[in-house]
Amino acid sequence: MVAAKTEQIRLLLVDDHEVVRVGLRTVLHNAQGITVVGEAGSKAAAVRAVKRLKPDTVLMDVRLPDGSGVEACRAILASHPTTRIIFLTSYSDDESAVAAVLAGAQGYVLKNIDSSLLIRSIRAVSNGRSILGPALTQRALNWVKAGSAQVGPVRKQSLAPQEERVLALVADGLTNKEIAATMQLSDKTVKNYLSNMFQKLQISRRAQAATFFVKRQA
Repeated sequence: MVAAKTEQIRLLLVDDHEVVRVGLRTVLHNAQGITVVGEAGSKAAAVRAVKRLKPDTVLMDVRLPDGSGVEACRAILASHPTTRIIFLTSYSDDESAVAAVLAGAQGYVLKNIDSSLLIRSIRAVSNGRSILGPALTQRALNWVKAGSAQVGPVRKQSLAPQEERVLALVADGLTNKEIAATMQLSDKTVKNYLSNMFQKLQISRRAQAATFFVKRQA
């Protein structure tokens, strides 16, 4: 059993909407044991803020203006592996939740969460527990299980450079439309890249693609 922390939890807020950050500060202002040490509105700013402020926990949105929160999560944990990361987002799709978990996040909750439950979630994650919003837990676990069971050994099939970029963005939980916008391509072109990539890797689901990407990075 993980022992609960007695010291103050140092929390960094990451969201591209200032009004959301202000609202979170207000909610957390009187929360005993939690101190908001800083804010960031982008992926790059979040990575810099973690390096400068060394927070215990980061409360972060999935969608950021210069990339995804999943990318930020990976970058943060690569250099600060003891940092705890919770995603607070309005996206309840399985792909975003699983991408967050595969990136190493310890929590994923939705923005319609009750404020008292959010505070308890921050404390739980900071004390060593991993949490997912109840509505997402079973679906996310099933998604990962299905992907892991079907992807098999990491394949050596070569992907084209654009297919590699699409694969990385799929692993970050982006939708086809978001991938198209990021790569400045049409939706149809992205679908073609996905189709070719799935055929080469002998897979049929995005969960398998995300699992393949993470296995290959290991």
